Amino acid sequence: MESKSALNAMQQLETRSDEELAKETRFRAAAQAILGTRAAERMDAEKSREHFRAAIAAARPQERLQLRRMAEASLALAERRAGDLKVATAKLGGTPPTNRQLLMLRVMGVIAPPKSAGLPRRIGGVLLVIAAIILVLVLGWAIVQLVSLPFGGPLGNTAWFWGFLLVAVVLGVLAVVGRRRQRTARAKAAEQRAAAYGGKR
Repeated sequence: MESKSALNAMQQLETRSDEELAKETRFRAAAQAILGTRAAERMDAEKSREHFRAAIAAARPQERLQLRRMAEASLALAERRAGDLKVATAKLGGTPPTNRQLLMLRVMGVIAPPKSAGLPRRIGGVLLVIAAIILVLVLGWAIVQLVSLPFGGPLGNTAWFWGFLLVAVVLGVLAVVGRRRQRTARAKAAEQRAAAYGGKR
């Protein structure tokens, strides 16, 4: 009964803050597992690994297999390993990530590789980000110049300012939309984690 209560409490614990989960003692395994998945979503593989180790150590023997599967999926996400994430999610019993999500994870693995990737790859990622920023600014400048043609021709150097402003507005809109989708995805993932953690017992 205690084990069943601990498993069923996972969905309830999802609403708690990280500080509250860190202080949780009754359902420590579930709390640490949630902290591990949250750290993975922040791409912090080291913290995620620490939390899952604590979760497995605090869990009952019959809970550890599912916790290890959760750890595999979370660490694959944190370390930007798209192929491993797909396999680990299938083992966990959750909804597999879409091709678009896997593609974004692969892109993240290139431009922001994990610490374990080595210094050359991380430097290459920084250079790619700088190149992408320059390319986007040039694209914004070009769009402004094209729009200005029917109204009197090119704007000269001021086109860079308007191009930068256009890029900032577009990125702002994308950020707002992205955050809304992320909140929805996290809520759905929390339900799936709770079901996968407790439903196989």
